[in-house]
Amino acid sequence: KMIDFKEIFHIGIRVPNIDSAMEEMGESLNLTWAELVENPSQSLWTPDGGQQSIPLKFVYSCEGEQHLELLEGHPGSFWDGKENSGVHHFGVWVDDVKAETERLIGLNWELLGAAKSPADGFGSMSYLAPPNGTMLELVASVNKPRFERWWNGGPFYDTPPT
Repeated sequence: KMIDFKEIFHIGIRVPNIDSAMEEMGESLNLTWAELVENPSQSLWTPDGGQQSIPLKFVYSCEGEQHLELLEGHPGSFWDGKENSGVHHFGVWVDDVKAETERLIGLNWELLGAAKSPADGFGSMSYLAPPNGTMLELVASVNKPRFERWWNGGPFYDTPPT
């Protein structure tokens, strides 16, 4: 099944300081935020770096069908907003991350990162970019219930990351 653009659910924004960004954007855009996630070892595979564990802080706005995602990444990382803050990607639910990632690669999109290596089927998410456009994050739709729980005030993880 091809990407259904009605399934776009977030815009990812890299920020240099997530606490300040939450305060600024929350107040000015009348948003409330889910619980801030501070993952000391977010899994990311990149073509240049292979499989990595990267410290990452992230949060989503709670209201509506479209969410803002703020990301504060480790300096020099894929998610680092200190040097190049602003809109980073938009995210869409897909039923099959592996198939959709491979389809886009076949259409000359560049694979920029994924939860796991291509040999391991990319995991639950992948980031790709077309030759002329903004990065897209494919997120496995099996994760929807976890995100909905988080947006409704629950925890993002069943057990906190270590």
